[in-house]
Amino acid sequence: MRKVLVTIVLALTTGALAQGTAQQPPAQQPGGQPANQANVPTAQKVIKDPAEYNAYITALNMTDPAAKAQAMENFVKQYPNSIVKVEALEQAMAAYQQLNNPTKVEATANQLLELDPRHVRALAIVTAIKRGQAQTPQQFAELRSLGEKGLQALPTWQKPDGVSDADYQKIKTQMEGIFAGAAGFGALQAKDYAAASKYYQESLKIDPNNWVDSYQLSVAGLESTPQDLNGFWYGAHALALAKAQGNQAAVNSMGPYLQSRYKKYHGGIDGWDQIVASAAQGSAPPAGFTIKPAPTTCEIAANAVQQNGAAALSFSDWELVLSCRDKSPANKTAADAVWQEIQTKEKGGEAKLSIPVKIVAVADNSTLEVAVSDDNQTANKADMKVQMEKPMTKPPAVGSTINVIGVISDYTPEPFMFTMTKGELPAPKPPAKKPAPKRKPVAAHSKR
Repeated sequence: MRKVLVTIVLALTTGALAQGTAQQPPAQQPGGQPANQANVPTAQKVIKDPAEYNAYITALNMTDPAAKAQAMENFVKQYPNSIVKVEALEQAMAAYQQLNNPTKVEATANQLLELDPRHVRALAIVTAIKRGQAQTPQQFAELRSLGEKGLQALPTWQKPDGVSDADYQKIKTQMEGIFAGAAGFGALQAKDYAAASKYYQESLKIDPNNWVDSYQLSVAGLESTPQDLNGFWYGAHALALAKAQGNQAAVNSMGPYLQSRYKKYHGGIDGWDQIVASAAQGSAPPAGFTIKPAPTTCEIAANAVQQNGAAALSFSDWELVLSCRDKSPANKTAADAVWQEIQTKEKGGEAKLSIPVKIVAVADNSTLEVAVSDDNQTANKADMKVQMEKPMTKPPAVGSTINVIGVISDYTPEPFMFTMTKGELPAPKPPAKKPAPKRKPVAAHSKR
């Protein structure tokens, strides 16, 4: 992608440059002075020194790009303060593009930027090349700066001489896409997702089929807080474009991330292929684009009661259902069913339940704080208070696991806490009886 991008920008900028500036200026007057004070058609700049004028014109009229590039570089070295130094470097840059020498093109573009930091065409070339090279935070920051600088300079860029209005607008639009994409990439690497999304939107308005920027816009949206669901569409769009181009390496690179984010949000990968297929068409998410989120824990709890009945659930499941009571009407219905099931098992408070718990704290000889669910036992977090029917003479040790017996009389959903009353501890097991000692057999007396 980097090679394609650089080729596009070089072809647009330097090709138009060569068309617009490689014109023959007026012939010199006798005596070595150029006609009309040697008005070179580059913003009507005047070269007053005949030798300098002749050196520039000789280089300008060369048709061999290698010779032209070298001649323009020699001109800049010989006349470092020339009024047409910028134009000479632009011509050298165009010649190096004809020679397909991106290294020299970039070096010449950097020379132009030293002379004019807002030189738009040089900025576009350097920005395109550096986007493919950036690997460190410093380079990403520089890339963003270049892109933003280009976007700021572009509105004041004047149409070069000899370039048609149509070509001028085409070049300008393409450079805007390069600057916006680079600024977006730099912002993305800095995790400035809002800025990255803004810049990528600008880039994709210019070229909706830029799968690189489409994918990176997807990442910016999916990593944002809150998550932008349009990121799924842009990611699917990038996948579809890469598939259409036969770029399997890009598909393999993007696919796992997009599917994992989709599965995390949706709860499964069902429907993903359909989104990719539909995203192959269009340039932006359709109106009303959305994705159904995965069911929440409380939704799953309510569905479990509805599908299986409260009696089929474990005690830990009951706790989860009751903790979700106030989340929705469906959760209220499920919690009522579970509470009714508990009341049924306790026969309206006449029967006691025996529940395995972990002792979290012993408040006094009449109160225990215990953990019932597996998660709370692991976290050593109390989710039930036990009011003992009689004071305990020997409370259980903190951290021990035992069964408590009593009536679950109430609960609070958040933070969740059961209340057990009429509590008691299991009766201690009677000590095991020691087996009677075995009697030794009496040896038979031998007959004398």
